[in-house]
Amino acid sequence: MAKLSTLIYLEREGKFLMMLRNKKKVDINANKWLGVGGKVEAGESPYQAALREVYEETGYVVDDLKARGIITFLYDQDEALYIFLYTGRAKEGDPCVCDEGELHYIEKEKILDLDLWEGDRVFLKRLLENDPRFMDIRLVYDKEDRLLAVEERC
Repeated sequence: MAKLSTLIYLEREGKFLMMLRNKKKVDINANKWLGVGGKVEAGESPYQAALREVYEETGYVVDDLKARGIITFLYDQDEALYIFLYTGRAKEGDPCVCDEGELHYIEKEKILDLDLWEGDRVFLKRLLENDPRFMDIRLVYDKEDRLLAVEERC
């Protein structure tokens, strides 16, 4: 069964807003660093979902998100997650407290030193290099969360 989600990286002064997922008792992303985002709800476009998720997780109202790609995550060949990837500018002020994790602005040159999913490194490298091309990336993981394959069509 396919699931739709969003992932947003907000930029400010050479830094990305990143979330350390450390607040939920059960979380596949526990102790990993991610952008903000979440599920596309019934009736929403991916863009609408991205705006909503940014507001819910950070308190920021943004209106300048740029679609950067579609990332397909395959887990054990039975489950697919399609993530709509966006970037945008963070507004002034600090983000609100998020119930999913701690929000921190991280300098871009330090992002790849964080505890990230291996597949996230693929598209984050492109974002950090300011590659303007729209990404179509397929990431295949096994049951032990090991990255088995990367296919890029960009």
